[in-house]
Amino acid sequence: MFKGIDAQRLVAVFLGGWLVFNFPLLGLWDRDVSIGGFPVFPTALFALWALLIGVLAWLMERPGADPQDD
Repeated sequence: MFKGIDAQRLVAVFLGGWLVFNFPLLGLWDRDVSIGGFPVFPTALFALWALLIGVLAWLMERPGADPQDD
């Protein structure tokens, strides 16, 4: 299915997402602060989640990332 650099990039995105959504880094956003009327914690969660989906979509849909038929 995926070989070489594509598989390594997907693993790197997975590990980065795992680190970002794990407690020590996620605890950085847990404050009683609001920016523009929005609480920081849920806004940061949504932004990080959307960024992760965007990076995965970019990796999967870029030219040359088509899986070759075996």
